[in-house]
Amino acid sequence: MPDFRFLVLRLGSLGDIVHTFPAVAALRESFPASEIIWLTHPRWKLLVESSALASEVWATETRSIPSLRKIIEALRAARWDAAIDYQGLWKSAALPFFGGIQRRIGFSSETIREFGVPILYTDRVRCVTTHIADQNGELSRRAGSGNPVASFSLGVPQQDECGIRDYLQNLGLDRYIVLSPGGGWRSKCWPPERFGQLSQLIRESLGLRCVVNYGPGEDDLALAVRECSGDAGPIPYNGPLGPLMALLRNAACIVGGDTGPLHLAIALGTPAVALFGPTDPARNGPYGTEDIVLRAPGAVRTHSRIDETHPSMLEIQVPEVFEAIRRRLGVSA
Repeated sequence: MPDFRFLVLRLGSLGDIVHTFPAVAALRESFPASEIIWLTHPRWKLLVESSALASEVWATETRSIPSLRKIIEALRAARWDAAIDYQGLWKSAALPFFGGIQRRIGFSSETIREFGVPILYTDRVRCVTTHIADQNGELSRRAGSGNPVASFSLGVPQQDECGIRDYLQNLGLDRYIVLSPGGGWRSKCWPPERFGQLSQLIRESLGLRCVVNYGPGEDDLALAVRECSGDAGPIPYNGPLGPLMALLRNAACIVGGDTGPLHLAIALGTPAVALFGPTDPARNGPYGTEDIVLRAPGAVRTHSRIDETHPSMLEIQVPEVFEAIRRRLGVSA
């Protein structure tokens, strides 16, 4: 099979990049000797590199005119057989267009949210699948891959593994459960008070402490979890991507909503209990795993990004989540 040179675009975010890996893995499987250049945001360069799917990882800051100018010049200077835009936004679709790439594959207007974006594609794919990972796979098939998706694995830098091991040993932690109360927009997040109650129940019934992972701007969530945990002593954690990957990979389980750390943990092989409400797990949930998804009956998908917890998330009760953890860990009542 002749060697090709593909540009794949998924600039962010964490969970969305994880759901792009199966499609790019299929591309790599079908074109093992071809060049796959992945264009992403600098923040996620390490994540993309950890998959070992791309020949090279290029990074650009779309809010920086000099960075955009530099990447467009680089695109114009190289030979490309096709660009595949797995993101489907104006900012991602415009890069191969202005980069002079003749064949540009992307989603049709039925699939993406930003109006008018498909006008920048030469190949517009109208998806027939539901999960975003499978939809990404439909783009790979249009590019010529034999299968829409394939398996992949993520590597964690050794220094990060060692660093997290030392960090946990200093805290006296061997086996632990990660709680991820954040999630970008608060309406899809389970209340931190309930995470706190869950932490206490886990400590009392399973003898395990919890690590509360939180990101920028989520300090209040971590504090609220801790304040509602009684004497369970959950450990707040806010670290860079490499150590976070090590922390997640070595956890006994993760509990979280539709958020990047949850999807990253699942990709690393960590058992998960996923809490869903305004986002649909059929589209955005754990992909190809035996993980447990809890969602209130009758919950309706919405992308209303408000600061108040969505009513469907409030229907998920602490005992229900705890029993799901038991099942996922194989612990009898």
